[in-house]
Amino acid sequence: MTDEPSTRDRLVQAATRLFRQRGYDGTGLTEILTEAGVPKGSLYHHFPEGKADLACAAADWTASEIIRVIDDSFRAAPDWRHGVTTFCHKMAKLFDILESADACPIFGLLFEGPDHDRFRAQAEQSFDRIIAAAAGHGQALGLSPEAAHDAAETFIIGFQGSWTLARTRRKSDVLRGLPARLYGPLPA
Repeated sequence: MTDEPSTRDRLVQAATRLFRQRGYDGTGLTEILTEAGVPKGSLYHHFPEGKADLACAAADWTASEIIRVIDDSFRAAPDWRHGVTTFCHKMAKLFDILESADACPIFGLLFEGPDHDRFRAQAEQSFDRIIAAAAGHGQALGLSPEAAHDAAETFIIGFQGSWTLARTRRKSDVLRGLPARLYGPLPA
């Protein structure tokens, strides 16, 4: 038995893909509905304010997916650096699968829309969730709460920049090289 995504989930996932590829302004509601395979009434049932609500839900879904990758990356990591390295390699693989054409799923989505204050607040909330998830792993690995938060924020800042540079160069090696740039080469 397969678990089919709910109508809401299909809308969010379709919007996420299209916003990431084309940006908020470059994506129409008709395209989202067609991609999701749902009627227009379903959009307004789940997202009463339409595209803006859907964009915020897409950012939240993306943050949850990134947190899932963080959790998976740190689950067996013996230390912070190994967790970061695993995460960067997983995201580099995703970058390759996406053929480096897509923008950052959160940044590219939420800074283009017409409701700047709302979208900036959603972006901040999404990034704060991601940083908190990484910081939780840092604490589990023995870092103090302050050190874990600082390490997580530095890592996410570096990751955001490396994703942008990888996209510009169309090379995922930028992502794979981030841990060495942040923490120096691995000891021999």
